[in-house]
Amino acid sequence: MNPFFTTYQYIPFDKIAETDYEPAMLKGIEEEDKEIAAIVNNPAPPTFENTVEALEQTGRLLGKVTEVFFNLLSAETTDFLDELAQKMSPILTEHSNNITLNEGLFQRVKAVYDDHASDDFARLNTEQKQLLTKSYEGFVRNGANLPADKKEQLRKISAELGVLSLQFSQNKLKETNDFTLHITDEADLEGLPESAIDLARQTAKEKGLKGYVFTLQAPSYSPFLTYSTRRHLRRQMFMAYNTMCTHTNANNNVDIVGKIVNLHREMAQLLGFSTYADYALAHRMAKTSENVYHLLNSLIEAYMPKAKAEVKEVEDLYYQQNGIDPSTLADDDERRFMPWDFAYYANKLKESKFNINSEMLRPYFELSNVKKGVFGLATKLYGITFRKNTEAPVYHPDVEVFDVLDRDGSFLALFYCDFHPRASKKSGAWMTSFKEQWIEKDGTNSRPQVSIVMNLSKPTDTKPALLTLGEVETFLHEFGHSLHGMFANTTYKSLSGTNVYWDFVELPSQFMENYSIEKDFLNTFACHYETGEPIPQELIDRITASRNFNVAYACMRQVSFGLLDMAFYTLTDAFTADVFEFERQAWQKAQVLPEVDGTCMTVQFSHIMAGGYSAGYYSYKWAEVLDADALSLFKQRGIFDQATAQSFRDNILSRGGTEHPMTLYKRFRGQEPTIDALLQRNGITTPEKQ
Repeated sequence: MNPFFTTYQYIPFDKIAETDYEPAMLKGIEEEDKEIAAIVNNPAPPTFENTVEALEQTGRLLGKVTEVFFNLLSAETTDFLDELAQKMSPILTEHSNNITLNEGLFQRVKAVYDDHASDDFARLNTEQKQLLTKSYEGFVRNGANLPADKKEQLRKISAELGVLSLQFSQNKLKETNDFTLHITDEADLEGLPESAIDLARQTAKEKGLKGYVFTLQAPSYSPFLTYSTRRHLRRQMFMAYNTMCTHTNANNNVDIVGKIVNLHREMAQLLGFSTYADYALAHRMAKTSENVYHLLNSLIEAYMPKAKAEVKEVEDLYYQQNGIDPSTLADDDERRFMPWDFAYYANKLKESKFNINSEMLRPYFELSNVKKGVFGLATKLYGITFRKNTEAPVYHPDVEVFDVLDRDGSFLALFYCDFHPRASKKSGAWMTSFKEQWIEKDGTNSRPQVSIVMNLSKPTDTKPALLTLGEVETFLHEFGHSLHGMFANTTYKSLSGTNVYWDFVELPSQFMENYSIEKDFLNTFACHYETGEPIPQELIDRITASRNFNVAYACMRQVSFGLLDMAFYTLTDAFTADVFEFERQAWQKAQVLPEVDGTCMTVQFSHIMAGGYSAGYYSYKWAEVLDADALSLFKQRGIFDQATAQSFRDNILSRGGTEHPMTLYKRFRGQEPTIDALLQRNGITTPEKQ
């Protein structure tokens, strides 16, 4: 029997065959069609229970299958799964459209929504009213009010967007995997730390090659750009990374970008919005493009002077150490300071200022200890504990599973951790769910199965997995998202966990990042992997002192991505421009490094082209304002203060999308957030200057 047709406690990864997905999805579609028909054909007048709540309960089999399938498509894909995704994507989109454009179903939902004076409506609690509103607006935002011809047009747009987004992601993964830098002359390893060399040696061995292989995966690429003394090789790596999906081959995303942008605009305009940003922001905390640009421009005004000074200092060091007088150089002189020089000389500058670098910290961030530290942080704040689960099957040997227990010992969540890069996994890091939380009709709280997927440094033949401080921060970020999923405690799945406004979803994750440089947190786990000696206090002091090194440059980098995103999705007319030139113009006022001909971020910018962040990349900076403001309350009361943590859990982490996010935030914080705490944390202003 198809494993998806059985009832199971743990996802049976050991029993699921690739050929099981398609029949299970088709069966799920068939079942949901019957469930929808039963709602539409119900002779009783529409009520919240027999229409809206009944709709919420539909599609469980299909959800069970697709949650596994699309998670594996990102974390452990194969050629078979890629091809199946291309085949099933339009079928699944058509099925979704058949629901959202079902006139009979919409009229029943609308009848419940419109009848605010009824006894049925009066009995609804806050969460039920939110579900009703979300259901009704979901239909409207997906074309329920459109005439028949425009509904058909919308169907075609949705189907095409689904296929193109999938193709965009698959092309990027193929391009990432297609490049290798194979080094056989050990002199070309000069400057590289032992950890990078060990990883390159192991990668070469895995590929059946002699010598050393460097890839575009983060644990290989980043150290190479930061430490290699070979400028021509740094340039080669930089250009390979920043020209991905621009080449004349099957993985080129240039034309796909234009199609995706135009389809988003066409969809929004069909629904009565001038731009896709207007459509997307109608259900975000920011509300309007003007508010997004106000945030981004405020950050440019506050941070740009410092960002320019930071880059100038790195650039000056480059010219000084190479004995070059920049005033004598022509614009096209190859000796000019370029982006592939920035990480290398920024690291040298950081070492000279603070006597610290990423490699110096690695021995104190062995992965098993970091896990203890991160899990222990959740125990300190919320009283939850993590117990290794060896019974749950996994989809790859790298994956670990934990039972998460609440303060009273009750089961809270199943937690999957997938830490290391491989060719079958997308780049980056993300949190997802194999199953979300909800409460059954009989009161049973169906707990979630949460997953975090990352590309952290992996063990080598001679050393365990030793992380950089940045990787510890990434772990904390995704763990923050996972807490949002684990603590979910809502009646309805569609309002559970991370099902919140897009510019609110990053608050829990970015809040957790703050702990990465807190002394009291580091002292709980950071010890030398060989000697067991705790991280020296003097080293922690240097971490703290260097926390704002190049912080303004980093801010401008994020702002530039936000500007690029908004430029695409505030278009009112068809996109016909050259992608390379459009990108250059869009983010120009936030750029602080020299631009390089032939490079293009857009064609590999999965967040805004295939990852749900279209007209939403600003969310990272929006949520950073929130997380800095939230941290300021913990700073007042103590970073491990359990009463404050419990309030954060009760008002934000467990409430999902049951209320407007600003309502939830103000209930926790007691006030609306301001940018002040962020500016102070980053050393841009002091309290006296506010």
